[in-house]
Amino acid sequence: MGRVATGIDVGLCTTKVLRGQYKGNTFHVSGFAVSSNPGAESDGDWVVRGWEGVELDFKPTAARIGLTGRDVNVRYTRVPRVPDWQLRNLMRFEVSEIGDQSGAEVASDFNLLPEMPEIEGEDVVLLAMARESLLDEHLQGLTALKGTLDCFSPGAIALYNAWMRYGVVEDDTVLIANVGHDNLDVVIARGTDLLFARNLSGGGRLFDDAIAQRFSVSPRQASKVKREMASLRPGISHPTPNHERASRAILGAAGQLLSLLQSAVLFCKSQVKVTGLKVDRVMLCGGGAALDGLPQYLSGGMNVPVELFDPFRVVDTSKLDPETADALEEHKLEAVVALGLATMGSDEASYGLEILPEPVVKRREFLAGPLWLIAAAVLAVAFLAFKVVHTSGALEEIDAENRTLQRQVATAKRTHKEADELIEQNGELRAMVGLLQHSAGTGEQAARVMTFLDENLPRDFWLRQISGELAFDPELGIEHGDQRPLLLLRGQIREGTQSPVQQFEAMRDAMRRALPVMRHRGEITRDGFSIDLSLFAPPLEVRAGEEEED
Repeated sequence: MGRVATGIDVGLCTTKVLRGQYKGNTFHVSGFAVSSNPGAESDGDWVVRGWEGVELDFKPTAARIGLTGRDVNVRYTRVPRVPDWQLRNLMRFEVSEIGDQSGAEVASDFNLLPEMPEIEGEDVVLLAMARESLLDEHLQGLTALKGTLDCFSPGAIALYNAWMRYGVVEDDTVLIANVGHDNLDVVIARGTDLLFARNLSGGGRLFDDAIAQRFSVSPRQASKVKREMASLRPGISHPTPNHERASRAILGAAGQLLSLLQSAVLFCKSQVKVTGLKVDRVMLCGGGAALDGLPQYLSGGMNVPVELFDPFRVVDTSKLDPETADALEEHKLEAVVALGLATMGSDEASYGLEILPEPVVKRREFLAGPLWLIAAAVLAVAFLAFKVVHTSGALEEIDAENRTLQRQVATAKRTHKEADELIEQNGELRAMVGLLQHSAGTGEQAARVMTFLDENLPRDFWLRQISGELAFDPELGIEHGDQRPLLLLRGQIREGTQSPVQQFEAMRDAMRRALPVMRHRGEITRDGFSIDLSLFAPPLEVRAGEEEED
C-alpha cells in the first residue's frame, strides 16, 4: 500500500489538484480541486497566476508537480553500458553544458529506457531538465497552500504512468497525447515499454486563435464558440451557417495538431533509432481533446484508431462528496496528468523522473547525511558516557576473567606444542616402521618362498632373479597409498620342457596350499615365468555361497 500523495498540474487555462493513495491495484481519490487560470491570455506569469486561484479543503502533502512548456526540455542520449557512477558523471556534464549555453540555472534528472531489441550494446537515457526559476515559482505557490514538496516531474512521464496503471495495455504501440491549451505532452509506448516522451508547443490555443481570427472575437469568446459550434466530424450536417464557419475555421488548426503528432512519431524514430516504428492506435486526453470530432479527424489522418483516454473508469472515487465527484467527472480529461503525478508519488514501482531544485537537494542530502551523522555522534557520546559511569565496577571482574583466560590460552598453546612434537615423532617412527617392515617382510617372504621352492620347483625350471620392494599392486589387493613388501620372482624354463604350463600351474596350486596367507599372481611365457607375491596383502574375502574349504 502506497502513501497518500498529491498530483498538481498547473495549466495555462486550469489548475488541477488531485490527492489519493494507490492500493489494491487501483487508485483511491480522496480529494480533487480545479480552478481557472486567468493567465491564459497573458503567458508571462501564467504559473504564478495559476497558483493564486487554487482553493483546497485538504492539505497538499507529498506533492508532485507536473512540468511542461518551453522551460522544460526532455531529450534522449545513447550511451555505452557503463557503471551507474560513470553514467551520473556523463549526465552531470551534459546538464552543465546545456546550462552554460542557456545562461540559466538548470535542475535535472534522468532514467534509462527499457532495453530495446533494435539497440545492442547501448542504453538510451531519458534526460529531463527544467529552469530553476520555473521550479521557484511553483514552490512559492505550493508554500502558499502550506503544502510539502515531493518532487517535480515532466507531465509526459505522468501521462505514461497513468496509461500503465489505468489504460488497456496490450503488446501494440500506442501514442498517448495530452492536448493542453498551449502545450502537447506526447508519449509513445510499446506494450509496457516507454519509447518516447516529450512536451511540444501547440494545443487547444490553435483552434481558439483560428476562430478568433475568423469571427473577430476575443480568445475567451472564441473558446466558447469552439465548444458550442465547431466540430471536426466527417460529413456532419451543420444546423446554422455559424456552425459551418466555425468548423471550417478550425480545419487548419486540426491539420497542425495532426502534423505535431506525426512529427512526434518521426522524431521518436530519429532520436531512439527505432526505424521500423509504427503506431497502432492513439489515445487522447487533456482539455483540447474534448473538441467534437477530433478523434475521428485524427484517425482519418493517421490511419489508426483514435480514442479518448478516460482512466477514471477504473479509479475509485467513492470517497469524494457529490459536488467534487461531479467536478472531477466534468474535468476528467484534463485531470489525467494530475492522476499520473499522484500515482507516481504513491506507487514506488512507477517509472520516475524526479527533478528537484538545488537548495532542496542540499537540504535533503543534509537531512539524510550529516544531520543523521551528527545525531548518531551525539547518541554515541551519550552512550559511551553511560557505559563509563555504569560499567566501571565491572572492569575488575573483566580483568580477573581476562587473566584466567590468558592462563588457559597459555596452557592450550603448551599442549598444542607438545601435540605437534608428538605428531612429528610419530611420523618419524612410522617411517622407521615402514623401513623395518620392508626389510623384515622381504626377508620373511624370501625365506618362506625359498623353502617352498626347494621342494616344489619343477626340475626344468630355475630362478634367475629374486628381488623385493615396498610398493602397491591392486591385483594383489594392495591399493595405492597403502604400500606393502612385495617379493618378485623371475625364472626361466629349459627349452623342450614338456607341459610347462601344467607344471607352472601345479607349482602355483602347491604354493596356495603351502602358503595360504600369501597372495600371488603369475605369468608364464615360452621360455620364462614370473611370480609377484606378498605375505602382507589383505586376505581374500570368501565369496557368498562358496564352501569353507574353497
